[in-house]
Order: sequence, then C-alpha cells, then structure tokens
Amino acid sequence: MAFLFPRNKQKTTVEIVRSAKESLQKLSSVEQLPSAQDEALSQKLAQMKLILQGTQETEVSPEQVFQLINLLLSEDLLYLLATNIHKIPFEARKDTQAIFSNAFRYKSSGQAEPTALHYVLTHRPQIITALCHGYDRRESAMPCGGVLREALKYDAIAALILYDEPTPDGQPRNLAEVDTTAPASGKGVFWLFFDWIVKSSFEVCADAFSTFREILTKHKALVATYLETNFTEFFTLYNRALIQSDNYVTKRQSIKLLGELLLDRANYSVMTAYVDSAEHLKLCMKLLLDDRRMINYEGFHVFKVFVANPNKSYAVQRMLVNNRERLLRFLPGFLNDRTDDDQFMDERSFLIRQIELLPQANSEAMAGNPDS
Repeated sequence: MAFLFPRNKQKTTVEIVRSAKESLQKLSSVEQLPSAQDEALSQKLAQMKLILQGTQETEVSPEQVFQLINLLLSEDLLYLLATNIHKIPFEARKDTQAIFSNAFRYKSSGQAEPTALHYVLTHRPQIITALCHGYDRRESAMPCGGVLREALKYDAIAALILYDEPTPDGQPRNLAEVDTTAPASGKGVFWLFFDWIVKSSFEVCADAFSTFREILTKHKALVATYLETNFTEFFTLYNRALIQSDNYVTKRQSIKLLGELLLDRANYSVMTAYVDSAEHLKLCMKLLLDDRRMINYEGFHVFKVFVANPNKSYAVQRMLVNNRERLLRFLPGFLNDRTDDDQFMDERSFLIRQIELLPQANSEAMAGNPDS
C-alpha cells in the first residue's frame, strides 16, 4: 500500500481530512475537479479507508481510527462526501462507501450506539437525507444505498427517513417532537422512493427498492404506526405506482413485499384495513389472471389474506360471492405445475373450501344488507 503515501512520508490524519475537505468544498461548486486534484482527493479517500479498516498486512490503530472518526464529524466531511459522491471517480466512490460504513459501525468504548450515527441523528440528519438523494443519479445510487442499509439497522435512522418533512426554515425536524398521529404531507424524502423505483434505470430501481424494503420491514412497530397513520396515501401510491408497474421485476417484488407486510403480525391493523377494500381485492384478483406465473404466485399470497379473513367487509364478501362460481372453476387448475410445493397446494385447497362455503349470489344472506 505504499502508493497511498508518496515518498514514503505519511501525512497526519488531520492533514488528510483537511486536504480532502478543501477539495470537496471546491467540488461542491463545480461539476468536476481538474484531473490532478481529482486524483489527489481519491488518494486521500483511499488513505482514510486504510486507516479505518486496514489490510491483511496492516492492522488498524485504535487511536488513529478514533481521531479520524471525530475529524470526519467535526470537519463535516461526511456531509460533503454525501452531497458530492456522484462527482468523484468510481474507485473513490467505493472508498467513500467504505468510509461511511466503517464510521457508522464504530463505537467508542462504553458507547451503546455508533459515535457517527449518534452525531448524525442529533446534529446532522441532513447527511441521511443527502444519502437518500444519492438515488437521483446512477453514479451515486449503489454506494449511497449500501451506506443507508448499513445505517438502517437502527430504528432512529428509519424514523428520520419516514418522518422527514420540508420545513419553512429548511431545517430538519426534531424527531423527539414528531407527532406520529399526524399524516405525512407526502413531500418528505421517504415518498421520493416511489419515483426512484419507478422512473430510474434498472440498477438504480433495484437498489432503491432494496432500501425501501429495508425501511418497511426492519423496524416493525415503527413502521406499523406509520402505515396506520398514512394508510390511504401510502397504499394508493403503492398500488398505483408499484403493484401496477409495467416493470416486471418491480411489480413482482412489490407484490411479494405487500404479502409480507400484510402477513406480519405487527401490521395486523394495517392488514385488516387493506383487506376491507373491494378495490384492493379487485386489483389482487387481476394479478391471478396475469400471463406471468410468478406474478400469479405472488398475487395468490395476497389474495389468500382476503379469503381467509373471517371478518370480511360487505363489499369484499359481495365481490367474492359474485365471483364464486368463476373462482371455483379457476382455482383447481391454478398453478398446477407447483405440485411439489406442499404449502401452496394446501393453501389453494383451503381457499377452495372457503369459497365453497360462501353463500350463492343473490341469496338471502347477501340480499338484506343496507349497503347493497
């Protein structure tokens, strides 16, 4: 690794960080640095990565790591890196991801949470927002996504993203003061994930969906509260943008994620609200008729929640009754090639029995409802 240290003279950690800061501040006002400065910045980032994680031949120095982490925070270098990562060379972006990931894992002796993450949450939440905006550009999407998923191990980071809102003074919200019962405006950074998933290139879309999924599944109690409060806006957008997406991968992953969310016990209230809607059932039944078998399969796992629900709303009950005969003709041959999937075959048989127990269309059981 001698190439990292010209003339075999190691610069001090302070010099490395301040030199990188100066270059990044210049980069903030231009699209690209001159090649010599670009190379020098890349070298500084490689040196920082080496200090934080060492190599097979070089052990890390705890004193140097402690010093570098504190300098990254005091010099606001993490924010400068997050906002400029798309402008630096490919290898330097990989080194930047390593710097963030190591910084977000580092705990000082006796600390319950990582030093850098605690600082970001209490003093510089804009760093997390800037990392989310890495999905604005193909160059920064994957390194920023990797860092975000590392940070999302902590529920406070998920809360920061979910409850982000534009403010009159442009300052981030204080999480301690957030009213979780107040609906979101739909203008915070979390809601941008729908656009990043739908409107981006394949690699950006795939990485954005991985982070989106992590936000929604990692911290169950937090997300259940958020979805209950923002149920209508969230699922209206989710169904329109993701479930009905023209992109096969997005559509399939979104249906699968929906099934996971509905079947998670933490989301019981969300599930009951979702399966109360006949419009949701109609959307789901269309998935069973899609000409792609994996869409059928993932759609089946959402459909079964509607049928198995013992407390069906009248609208859902009526839609199932009106389609009872068609479903009883359709389901016995549905995905017949999955004979080696015992769980699927059992669930399909169970749904057929449940549908057989439904009243006939126009029966007295359905005729007396005042909403009919």
